[in-house]
Amino acid sequence: MEKRLDIFLLIGQSNMAGRGRMNEVSALRHPRIRMFRGGEWLPAAEPLHTDKPEVAGVGLGMSFALDLVGRDGWSPIGLLPCAVGGTPLSRWMPGADLYAQAVAATRAAQAAGELKGILWHQGEADAGSAADADSYGARLRDMIFGLRTELAAGRNIPVVAGELGHFLENFDGCGFFRQVNRQLHELEASLPGFACASADGLGDNGDALHFSAAALREFGVRYARRFLELPQP
Repeated sequence: MEKRLDIFLLIGQSNMAGRGRMNEVSALRHPRIRMFRGGEWLPAAEPLHTDKPEVAGVGLGMSFALDLVGRDGWSPIGLLPCAVGGTPLSRWMPGADLYAQAVAATRAAQAAGELKGILWHQGEADAGSAADADSYGARLRDMIFGLRTELAAGRNIPVVAGELGHFLENFDGCGFFRQVNRQLHELEASLPGFACASADGLGDNGDALHFSAAALREFGVRYARRFLELPQP
């Protein structure tokens, strides 16, 4: 590979993995966007994630990368998909299984480049309980601290999260999603190098739980814009 990659770790649950329907938007491809799969870097193509092959589809990673790849200093881009649908924050905490898998995958991927940012979308699995929602911000801070320490030698690697979909007000089981969103915004004010992308106006795919393909295209751009606002270490 001619140039070392600018690598972005994609973690969280199904709305990061992507459940947008493939036939509802045009495919995105770019010769300078790669994905890490099976221990090697390949041309990036959706679905990026293989957590649940029967439902995996359009996510936000490709539009995020495409927004960056044409800018000076952000090419080529390497996407590292590690999200797993249906997972609570507890499985992403230091010492838990998915955290360990993400750390191992990132270390392997960094043979070809440098970690430039972490994209996070999760919280639906923690929005059904007041206790989980009320502790979400503090637990997410601990997770971010752990990842930054293990993967970037204590540097403030930028982290961008996204609000939970506002359409969750129509989904039975995520009654505390507004509290999760409030805590994401509170972290913006207190955690250096962290930003939250708005989900305002983004629609669902008909199940009141997952963002639509068109919404995820827009969400990826919003992630990119928030990422670019953060200080780069």
